[in-house]
Order: sequence, then C-alpha cells, then structure tokens
Amino acid sequence: MTTRAESGDDRIDPGDEPIDPGLGAIMSERRRLINLGYRLLGSLADAEDVVQETYARWYAMSAREQQAIESPGAWLVTVAGRICLNLLGSARARRETYVGDWIPEPLPEPTEWITGRSGADPADPADRVTLDESVTMAFLVVLDSMTPAERVAFVLHDVFRYPFGEVAAIVGRTPAACRQLASSARRRIRTAQTPAGPSTGQAGIVRRFKAAWEARDIEALVGLLDPDAVATADGGGLAVTHLHPIVGGERIAGAYAEIARVAGDRTTFLECTVNGLPGLVAQQGGDVATVFAFEVAGDRIRRIWAVRNPEKLRPWRTG
Repeated sequence: MTTRAESGDDRIDPGDEPIDPGLGAIMSERRRLINLGYRLLGSLADAEDVVQETYARWYAMSAREQQAIESPGAWLVTVAGRICLNLLGSARARRETYVGDWIPEPLPEPTEWITGRSGADPADPADRVTLDESVTMAFLVVLDSMTPAERVAFVLHDVFRYPFGEVAAIVGRTPAACRQLASSARRRIRTAQTPAGPSTGQAGIVRRFKAAWEARDIEALVGLLDPDAVATADGGGLAVTHLHPIVGGERIAGAYAEIARVAGDRTTFLECTVNGLPGLVAQQGGDVATVFAFEVAGDRIRRIWAVRNPEKLRPWRTG
C-alpha cells in the first residue's frame, strides 16, 4: 500500500529540505489505524484500504487546513472510524450474496503480523497488527455478529480506550447511546465466548488433532471434539469446501477423515499460530490451501474455522 506520504511527493522527499515537521507524527498513527481497521472489519485488505483513504483525505487538505486541526491523530482515527462504519453497513449487503459462510481473514505470526510478509522481518513496524485477545478468531466472529454501531463503539471504547465523547463523534450518536451500544456488545461477548485456556494447552490439543486427522483416526478425532462442536468453512465460491457448518463432533470427525482421505499425500499439515493462538495450515504443492483456527474449551475443540478463500490467504503466501 502506498499513501501520498510515501509516493515521492516533493514535499516529503527525504532529499529535500525542509521536511514537514508534522509528517512523523502523522505517519506514526499508521500502525494504530491498521490495528483499528482490522478489528473493525475483520479484513486486512479492507483495513489497508481504509488507511490509504484516510491519509488521502488528510493530504487532500491544504497546509492551512491541516494546521488548524488541533490533534491530527484524533482526526485520523475519527475519519478511519467513520469509513469503517460505512464499510460495515455495506458489507452486510455484500455478504447476502457471498457464497457460503464469511469468516474473518486469518493472520499469522505468534505475536505480530507484518503486512505482506510471512516471516519475522520487522522492516516496517507501522504495518504491524498486534495480536492479542481482541483478534482471536473467536473474538472476531462475535464482533462480526454485532451491528456496525455496536462494533465500532465497543472496539473504540473497550479495546482502544477512547472515551465515549470521542466515540460519539465517530458513530454519530450521543455518548449515552454509545455507552449503551458498548454494553450491548459486551453482553454478546459474554454469551458467546468460552473462557480461553492457556495457549500451551490449546497447542497440545491441536497437535493431537493433527496427528489423529493425518491417521484418519475417527475415534481419536471424536475424543478431541466437543459433542456439540461446530466446523465452519469459508471458500467464498473460489475454493471447494462445505457450504454449511458441520455440527456435532462425530459428524465433523467423519467429514475431516474423508477430507484427509481425498487429500492423500498431496497435503501437508503444519502447526502454525493463527490470530495469536495455535492453529493448522494445510499446504498443497508447497502453497497454502487452508488455514484452520480453533476454539478450545477445557480439553475439547469447540469450534473450527477453515479459511480456503485464496483472497483471504494472501498474508500466508510468501511467493
């Protein structure tokens, strides 16, 4: 992604003097905007577009207009938040025609993810998405069930700690109304979420699931799955997968054993971190074909999310 600030504009060419003294402060907000956009939209590609549009609006203003803004950082967050709010509204309409279930875009790396890279090269820290409990797949799925206004109010206040007065300016409602939106969002999370266990415990369960899956051991798979487990897949009409969630541990075990049988030796399963928690990646011919995220309750897998839509696997592809 290239903003006007990175495109060779003669006002900011590092070989020219003087350099805009406010440029560093403006560009330092980039990481926060990427983090905000991903949590609000569940899509890194959309988050990048939001950041690009936000900076385009900033640099479309005259120098006098920019200087009149008391807090450029707050202005950028406000603009990005409003763009996200609009996108969330239109996304609901778009998903009515989406093929199958829509799952948030999975992110790799154990602690941070860096745009366009799949390694540990911290070349551009401004593009990092910090992975914490607010970007686990289970959390993002609950966020996606909220109304756009609920999601924006909750993420801005509870995750990014913005006061309701500032949230109100973004959402276009009163502070009291935003407080109610955030409260409603919290109730949704309490109802839907399973208390997270330690990632080390989840890693062991996912590892055993991988071994049982590769062995096509249906009995072992059933033992690792909650009886009421749900497996959801997202191919977006661009990859073959089951269109509807599979409900029940025994049904999931049978379906996944069949997937392993059909895949045969062409597929390699790797243990990877997905949105900050242990997950699996299926590779075919050395390329990432599917990313699996898990929700573990106690010693059983409660939810499986399988992302196969190639457009959502861009962060995992190094070629």
